[in-house]
Amino acid sequence: MRTAVVSDLHLGTTLGSDLARRPEPRHALLSAVADADRVVLLGDVLELRQGPVAAALEAARPFLEELGRAFEGRRVVIVPGNHDQQLVSAMLDRARVTGERLGLERVVEPAAAGPLAERVAECLRPASLELAYPGLWLRDDVYATHGHYLDAHLTIPRVECLAAGVVQKLVGPLPAGRATPGDYERILGPVYALAYSLAQGSSPKRGLAATQLSTRVWKRLDRTSSRDLGARVLGGVVLPAIVAGLNRAGLGPFTANLTGEELRRSGLASMGEVVGRLGIEADHVLFGHTHRPGPLHGDEGFAVPGGPRLVNTGSWIREGALAGQDLDRSPYRPGVVCRLEETGPPRLENVLDSAVLARTA
Repeated sequence: MRTAVVSDLHLGTTLGSDLARRPEPRHALLSAVADADRVVLLGDVLELRQGPVAAALEAARPFLEELGRAFEGRRVVIVPGNHDQQLVSAMLDRARVTGERLGLERVVEPAAAGPLAERVAECLRPASLELAYPGLWLRDDVYATHGHYLDAHLTIPRVECLAAGVVQKLVGPLPAGRATPGDYERILGPVYALAYSLAQGSSPKRGLAATQLSTRVWKRLDRTSSRDLGARVLGGVVLPAIVAGLNRAGLGPFTANLTGEELRRSGLASMGEVVGRLGIEADHVLFGHTHRPGPLHGDEGFAVPGGPRLVNTGSWIREGALAGQDLDRSPYRPGVVCRLEETGPPRLENVLDSAVLARTA
């Protein structure tokens, strides 16, 4: 079976950086996956943290409807991530009530996943929709998951990681050694539920302001590119003191080195930790979440010691804080499709033409 994997569309973001909402990038994406037997949307298809879910669905509708028409008689699989975990809310609630153990893969029809999944399935007709969580075996040797469990190990003090640290202080940490998806859900699930609930009561302007604040902070704290004195003082003096305080409080360990390269390194190490903790026995593990595709030419760190090779499937959003001024040459360049044949390793391809990308600015 020929599979195309795409991650992190974030359809409905209030920043308007979701490229698949625009006709030209959407056409490029749909053309690139047209010859696949199935397409896997590897998490964060919908942006449910910046405003009401109805608004996100309306923003996603053109893409979903065009994908559905293009894949008539074929299958679309969504593997939800942290920004759209509500797609499988009913499935997760049912597992909690019955005490069922959540394994590496649970595949369900939209009716069993929840009302939001049923709405998405309506948009995708005449294509069929399945949902898989927390991951999906694409082949016997290839496993795919969004990658959000890595936030439990990430050393960058992002908001979700801080929140996960607080939850662990309240309910207890992950077990030492091997863990289960249920262990990660116990830590991260409350964070996702709170973020979603807050978004449903917020105005688009408030969601936009919060996102812009995060972007401004990242731009100022990337000391590898900033010449601003305030940024150097913030990153070199103030931030280390704050991070030291977080670590003393038991919320870490975190690092004060907030650069794009450190985020890449920490993200890969954290994903490797997840793979080992969950006991994922595969040759390749696909994930998204960090928006940094790879391995790109010259990249290191994608091989888990004694384990699989990691492949990050990138994103379809315009990164502001991490991509820098030249998005076309940035490692965070959007527009990636991962192709998987019946045999052979996964292949990454950026299918977004430079001219099209420039017109999205």
